[in-house]
Amino acid sequence: MPSFETLTLSVEDHIATVRLNRPEKLNAMNAAMWDEIRAVFRHIDETPEIRVAILEGEGKAFTSGIDLQMMMGVGAQVRDDCDGRSREKLRRVILDLQDALTSLERCRKPVLAAVHGACVGGGIDLICCADMRYCSAEAWFTIKEIDIGMVADVGTLQRLPRLIGEGMARELAYTARKFDAAEAKHMRLVNRVFDSPEALRAGVREIAVQIAAKSPLSVRGVKEMISYTRDHSVADGLNYIATWNAAMLMSNDLQAAMLAGASKSTPVFKD
Repeated sequence: MPSFETLTLSVEDHIATVRLNRPEKLNAMNAAMWDEIRAVFRHIDETPEIRVAILEGEGKAFTSGIDLQMMMGVGAQVRDDCDGRSREKLRRVILDLQDALTSLERCRKPVLAAVHGACVGGGIDLICCADMRYCSAEAWFTIKEIDIGMVADVGTLQRLPRLIGEGMARELAYTARKFDAAEAKHMRLVNRVFDSPEALRAGVREIAVQIAAKSPLSVRGVKEMISYTRDHSVADGLNYIATWNAAMLMSNDLQAAMLAGASKSTPVFKD
């Protein structure tokens, strides 16, 4: 089990729980956290025993977004006596941050985001990469970048409109206004709202348990197909699933599920 400076990772019953762990900073996303998010989801992807992951935050908030000290240090990081090279370095920094969050999408296992308290700025970028999002009743959200004079650049403007619609995404990005759990549920950013952070964790874990009991090969295939179809035509998606199932359908999992169904027993699947 790898150890991390800004995250905690635990695995139980095929479920990985990743927790943002800078509670004294409201889980502000510093440079180490960005790197560790990529590392932990690579580990989850590569570990057969893990079938599903939960992402949550320690302390009072899910995350207050990107660490401002990290933002202030970018100038020194990209400094060069050639303006063109300095701009190229900045572009590479942004691409690297984007890649860190995209690790949730690259991970073959479903990722369930459980949001309590504040989810600000980079936190929106982060949860938009998850397969599903849930929150507690006191949770609130804001796309904060416009208030610091910048354009959100690590995924919110690309992913959020596909989740909640372009008009609402534009309103939230242009105004940086806060919206609460009830509105997040109404706009379909989150699947469900739980009464408290404790109920949130218990409820999301129950959903994760249900997923972990299914065929891991099939779950990974469902994630691959839905993610692919988001960025391709229906015809492309149908062609891909035909090719995928031509390769993956005749598996031991299919036989185990059919035999269990016939005998009304619980199937057991290989990781």
